[in-house]
Amino acid sequence: MASSPAICNFGWKAVPFELSDTVGNMWTLNRLKRRHGLLVVFICNHCPYVIAIADRFRPLAADLRDLGIGMAAICSNSPVTHPQDSFENMGKFAREHRFDFPYLHDADQRVARTWGAACTPDFFGFNGDLELQYRGRLDDSGKSQTPGARPELLDAMRLVAETGKGPEHQVPSMGCSIKWELA
Repeated sequence: MASSPAICNFGWKAVPFELSDTVGNMWTLNRLKRRHGLLVVFICNHCPYVIAIADRFRPLAADLRDLGIGMAAICSNSPVTHPQDSFENMGKFAREHRFDFPYLHDADQRVARTWGAACTPDFFGFNGDLELQYRGRLDDSGKSQTPGARPELLDAMRLVAETGKGPEHQVPSMGCSIKWELA
């Protein structure tokens, strides 16, 4: 079922975490952040919205590095309800799509809950002070790959790198809901 995140809460401070990536390295916000900021995207392995754009993450990460912005992806989905999103399958997904940025495992779903992640993909773009400046979509192509689609996220993060502020107008991302652990 398609879901969308809330509108950007400008200035919201990223809540610290320490999570393992798919090869066992531990990551914190400060380790991920670069001079001009950080992009964190909540994804999973099975969502058609994520699958449609997964091969675009590696070039995006390279563009962000050039801007002095770090990038990481987080999977918070329950592997109990969605085995395709297991830690083992995260590693396969990262290798298949040649991720050259950390793909982190939020095993207890604490980060997704604390941050208010709503869907996959859900983009959180922070400035160098780890203040939220972008909570929009990658571009307007959705599950398709529309040639010439305006790179909304990259344009927004370029603005963040240059000014520390994101664009006032942002269109929320759309994707599959986070798959929460059953109580």
